[in-house]
Amino acid sequence: MTETLGWGDYLTIGIYFAIVLVVGILSTCRPNRGSSQGYFLAGKDMHWIPIGASIYASNIGAPMFIGLAGSAAASGLAVTIYEWHAAFFLIALGWIFVPVYVSCGSFTTPQYLRKRYGGKRIRIYSSIMSLVGYILFNISIEIFTGAMFLQQILGWNLYLSVVIILTVTAIFTIVGGLAAVIYTDTLQTVVLIVGATILFVTSWVDVGGWEAIHDKYMTSAANYTLTNTSLYSCGLPRQDSFHIVRDAVTGDIPWPGALLGLSTLGMYVWCQDQLIVQRCLSARNMNHSKGGALLGGLLKLTSFLMFVIPGMVSRIKYPQEVACADPDKCFEICQNRAGCSNLAYPLLVLRILPEGIRGLMLAALLAALMSSLTSILNSASSVITLDVWRMYRKNAKETELMIVGRVTVLILVVTSILWLPVMEKVQGGQFWSYMQSIRSYLIPPWCILFVLGVFWKRTTEAGVFWGLIICLVIGVIRLVLDFIYLPPNCGSGEADTRPDIVTKVDFLHFATILAVIATIVMVVISLLTEPRPERKLRRVTFWTRNDPLEPELDSEDDEMEEEEEDPQKEATEDATGAVGNFKKYCYNWVCGTTEIPKQKLTPEQKRVLRAKLTSIHQTKFWRKTLNAGAIVVSTFTVFLIGFFY
Repeated sequence: MTETLGWGDYLTIGIYFAIVLVVGILSTCRPNRGSSQGYFLAGKDMHWIPIGASIYASNIGAPMFIGLAGSAAASGLAVTIYEWHAAFFLIALGWIFVPVYVSCGSFTTPQYLRKRYGGKRIRIYSSIMSLVGYILFNISIEIFTGAMFLQQILGWNLYLSVVIILTVTAIFTIVGGLAAVIYTDTLQTVVLIVGATILFVTSWVDVGGWEAIHDKYMTSAANYTLTNTSLYSCGLPRQDSFHIVRDAVTGDIPWPGALLGLSTLGMYVWCQDQLIVQRCLSARNMNHSKGGALLGGLLKLTSFLMFVIPGMVSRIKYPQEVACADPDKCFEICQNRAGCSNLAYPLLVLRILPEGIRGLMLAALLAALMSSLTSILNSASSVITLDVWRMYRKNAKETELMIVGRVTVLILVVTSILWLPVMEKVQGGQFWSYMQSIRSYLIPPWCILFVLGVFWKRTTEAGVFWGLIICLVIGVIRLVLDFIYLPPNCGSGEADTRPDIVTKVDFLHFATILAVIATIVMVVISLLTEPRPERKLRRVTFWTRNDPLEPELDSEDDEMEEEEEDPQKEATEDATGAVGNFKKYCYNWVCGTTEIPKQKLTPEQKRVLRAKLTSIHQTKFWRKTLNAGAIVVSTFTVFLIGFFY
């Protein structure tokens, strides 16, 4: 399967990496990068365009090139619903959730949970689950899909390729913080859109347009599948391939699951996951936060053209490989008996694009991989530093926080590399499908936790904690059953001996069931426990977001105060010549520390600054303009879903 690249392709990739490094390093020159706010929230001074671009690039990782296009090649248009759902939830993020997060002064979503519910166990549990999710799910799937492309298609050494990508990624993530991530994401979004658009237009023209895609896709299958449809029926295109809304029982993405189960997953990913929320929290004001979320939602609508259609075209052009149904033949093609649909997008890139443009698309794939990894690394660093480390080091200096944040990124990079041998032993097709189900078994109670916290003031810490624990046990049981009872491979002739709970309850239906259980448990236990006082609910719910007073925290969980640097001590160090020392300068640049004396704010200045950082005020003109934009995007998304019903 190895394809040969030309010198023009390598030149394009080299230029891309050079530009990314320059942009990332230049972004480290921002004046406020030496503080936790500057490092983790880009100084809360981001414009709506970089925010929207970063939201898009952070989510459109290598799995979209490999997994989304591969799923479209295997089963048609239905997978598009995952992308179009995002438009609604990104609007919910900007209009409902971010105003609450900003109003109460939260830097991270675990920090919001601390202010909303009090105590430590919810915050610790959410931080641990976030970190585990980053390592086992987010980073793993990014590394796996990127490595699969580089190793199986180009023949590059797996470890060397991933080490180089992670090293380049970690350099500006460690040094520049969120600002570097957002600026490089903006650049990578441009590369992604340009490259994917070129491939879409080329493949669309090559296959003959929409009518040709519709006709040819329905007959695209391997030769042995067409001559033996009784044995290889699973290798034929689905009859509902060109419909997004599918049967509630026989559909691979059943409509009740897409409507309810997928909504719980989407709401968590787009409205509550630190990975996405952090971008909107970095906005200079609420206008830019909403504008960024709206732009991100609009960009997500393009996935249908940039990934889904090319995936289906690839099956049409290369059915012997992409649509293979015989386990032995699939293993010969891509070393995976479960199928080779994951090759759909890479094969299209390498076989129909000219030299140079092909290199641009390879750069786009690397851009997707790197943008997602930088976002994951920075978000994980934020959670560990601001939610875990400061829980036990309440008076930690800015210098200490900067170093902890960078060391966290370094540890995650090393962990990612050590995780590669495990990824090599996992079947590609199974890995992608199980990633979707794993989220369905773990995420729903977290979605309900945030929704109840934002909209129902009666929700208590005990109610949500025990709801999380009970649903975790139920979800893990279903997860274990999925891994014990594997589905038979297509064309193997084996009988399906899995229990009914696995075969008859789709993972999206299970997500709906888990969400209902979580809601019942959390509501019942909340009603049986003492409610949280009103004074502690100021600004932490949708109904109290405009309260003039700050929420009162529990006595054992007071707001963590940062220790002021002693200006005289800084001046003394400067007098010794430490600032002029080159080694000291390099140390400060890498660690984010500074020799410049910190300005000591008066209580009144602190109050004014706090009011600015927690303001959700909008001018009348921009509020109406953004509201109109949200209505237009929502209406257009509904039209698209209805059109492809």
